[in-house]
Amino acid sequence: MTAAAPADPTRREEFATSLLVVLPALNEAESIGRVVAEVRSHQPSADLLVVDDGSTDRTADVARAAGARVMALPFNLGVGGAMRAAYRFAYEEGYDCVVQVDADGQHDPADIARLHVALDEADVVVGARFAGVGEYVVRGPRRWAMRLLSSTLSRLVGTPLTDPTSGFRMINGRALALFAFDFPEEYLGDTVEALVLASRAHLRIAQVPVAMRERAGGVPSQNAFRSSAYLVRVLTAIMLAVARRAPIVRPGSTVEAAV
Repeated sequence: MTAAAPADPTRREEFATSLLVVLPALNEAESIGRVVAEVRSHQPSADLLVVDDGSTDRTADVARAAGARVMALPFNLGVGGAMRAAYRFAYEEGYDCVVQVDADGQHDPADIARLHVALDEADVVVGARFAGVGEYVVRGPRRWAMRLLSSTLSRLVGTPLTDPTSGFRMINGRALALFAFDFPEEYLGDTVEALVLASRAHLRIAQVPVAMRERAGGVPSQNAFRSSAYLVRVLTAIMLAVARRAPIVRPGSTVEAAV
């Protein structure tokens, strides 16, 4: 799991720390093989874990055939539940950092190295779509909700966040000690609430501009109904995040909740 430091410290194609790349996947048999191969090409020294979130297709088989380790969940838990299981695994295995990458091919594994550079000054790094890179666009109620969410979350955590619902993010050991035991599993909790949780635990948060790509296969989870309800869900997620008791990350990686 350990790689020698590269000659150029600003370009970390391989890390001097142990890295776990996590791909939460639900019915992504069409794309998972290509994504695993691409991650391998950019991060050959990293370990790769596909969390099969109750898929009904051949996602797990394709991932194993591509060379990934697979954690097969007995039923669908959602991205939050899948990532909580992955974080607990990473914590128990002693990884130094974890990066979450979409299994549908929309995240570019080449950007993993850029997120890791930003991890020098932060505990949680978000790959942000709406930060001046790429041409990804959202419209209608979802766009309004994203703007409201970005401004609200930026004030809550004390740092500019243009894409708080991005699933492309990397964390270090301090954040892992928190998320392995206290990671929100509800819809939007794994993104929105997790950032508030990290901020209240005095973890440092940063973002890196990234470009989104077209899906490599499969069907998007969003539909017209979900897009229309997005604003209400965002507001609910913010209220839940603020209402949670502030967590404490103590020395020795022990996590407790403050009263």
